[in-house]
Formats: sequence, structure tokens, C-alpha cells
Amino acid sequence: MMPSFPEGKRYNTFVGYFRRTYGERLQKVVLDAGFTCPNRDGSAGRGGCTYCDNAAFHPAYSSPGKPVHEQIDEGIEFHKVRYRKAVHYLAYFQSFSNTYAPLPKLRGLYLDALSHPAVAGIVIGTRPDCVDAEKLDWLAALREGCVLDGWKRTVGGKELAAPVVIVEYGIESCHDRTLRRINRGHDFSCARQAVGMTAERGIPAGAHFILGLPGESREMMLEETDMINDLPLTTVKFHQLQIVKGTAIEKEYALCPDDFVQFSLDGYIDFFSDILERLRPDLYIERFAGEVPPRFVNSTPWGLVRNAELLRLLDRRLEERDTWQGKLLVR
Repeated sequence: MMPSFPEGKRYNTFVGYFRRTYGERLQKVVLDAGFTCPNRDGSAGRGGCTYCDNAAFHPAYSSPGKPVHEQIDEGIEFHKVRYRKAVHYLAYFQSFSNTYAPLPKLRGLYLDALSHPAVAGIVIGTRPDCVDAEKLDWLAALREGCVLDGWKRTVGGKELAAPVVIVEYGIESCHDRTLRRINRGHDFSCARQAVGMTAERGIPAGAHFILGLPGESREMMLEETDMINDLPLTTVKFHQLQIVKGTAIEKEYALCPDDFVQFSLDGYIDFFSDILERLRPDLYIERFAGEVPPRFVNSTPWGLVRNAELLRLLDRRLEERDTWQGKLLVR
């Protein structure tokens, strides 16, 4: 029997997570705080991940030259067009690795964002090799209300005495061979350890994965669901691989196109339905596909399909197949 998912869906939605937990939608506002990554500065490697161009993945209002509050103000104005009912926001430290600095610097940035009156919490995007016990202990204390005396927000009709804190890890693949090929600079055991340390402290942990990385077959991608299910995650985010201009993976794709699984739109909807059937039903699905602006890619094989239409197509396919998140898991 299908579980009772939020909003009448056949899977757990990220929006539903916030509505269930906090009583209202909390919209992310993307921030660029000027970080870098250890596989860019030589600590773990050079050149960064082969698929990465951060400019393709964050909005124009987000840039490291602007103060945090200015980015938040502009982000709120940007989102008011699509999410008119949003009242509170999450400061989303997205660009590059947002724990890759000494704790005193991180504290200043995070607390600056939390001082904005419309911000109810922070989401920190980072790499598994950029956290440690000291940073996670402080984030746990922040989430438990032990850091900000007098900080209050009324969210969903209830008073929060401590901010929302979520750590989102870019894991990208569970296969070490793939991680080496895309120049991640860490292995999957590092990801497993970081997620475990985060969950042990009561901090909700999210993870990001890319479907269609070079050398991975459909079978390998489906195998990853077992490894994802074993991680103590709260949320997961999936994107199809998009070949961004000027990246190392663009050159690799031109030389070895047969090493890449290429999805049509219908094929991807079907394939992600296969993945959903194998995922734990308690995991909240934040995204299942990405939208890179057309100017960053050489082709848009799916056309200009927006996220709302992708969600509608997924809902319809799940209903047609009479399937849902976790259906194939053995009880």
C-alpha cells in the first residue's frame, strides 16, 4: 500500500518537509560568500570538478562582491515573482564549498545571514571533505539554540527560538571510479563519514547526486540507491548531467560520447521513476532535474522545460505506472 505522502504526491517533497516540520514553505535564497574548493586550490587537486561552472548554477543576484544582506534582499525580490506567499527564507550558502574556511570566518558569515529579519535559517552547501567535528559541533549548538541569545522568528504560527540549520553535501556519485574521473578529490567513504557525523549531531543532512556521469551505466546509477538508502540523510537532490560550455567534461564528451548515458526527457522521467521506487520513502526529494540557462550549454535537448512542468510530468508518469517512492523495497 502506498504511504501517505505530503500534498497528495507519490513521493516525499522537500516543500512538504518544511510544511510538516515548520508549518509553512521556507524558500531558499542563494548566496555566494566567496569560497573556493580544495580541488581548486591544490589542497586536494587542481581545476575543480570536471563538470563545474558555478556561474551556470546560481542566479544573477548572487555574487561574492555583494554583502550578504544585499544578496538576501535581492533574492527575496527575485523570488516574490514566483513565490508570492513566501514569508520566511533560508539563506542558502551554495557556491563552491561553504565550510571551507576556519570556524571564526564561518561563524561571522552564518550569523550575518541569520540577523536578517526574513531569514529563518541557513542551508550550507559543501563537500564531505570540508567538515570536521569542531564545525559540526558549533552548527549543532546553533541549531539547538545555544549560540544566538534572543533570536526569534514566528514561523507557521509557532515561535522558533533557534534557526533552521541544514548541511547539504555534494556527493555526486557513490562510485569511487566515477569520483576519480570527475576530479572530486574525495571518495565515497569520506561522504559516508561526513553524513554520519552530521546526523549524529541531530543536524538534518542533504545530499546531491548527478545522473549520467561519464562511465556510469543505468545499472550503476540504480545500484546507487542502495548506498543512498544506507546513509542517514534527510533530503536528496538529483540532477541530470548537463554539459556546460568551457568545462573539462565538455571536451571529454566530445572525445568519448559513448561513455555517457544520454536521456531524452521521457526517458529521464521513466528512469527517475525507477530510482524513486528504490529509495527509502522517508527521504525528502528536493529536486530530480536541473535547469541550466541556455547560454551556458551548446544544446537544450529537452527544450526550455521549466521545473513546474517537469514535476507535472513526473506526477503523471508515477500515476500511469501506479508506482511510488519506495515501492520496490523489501519490507
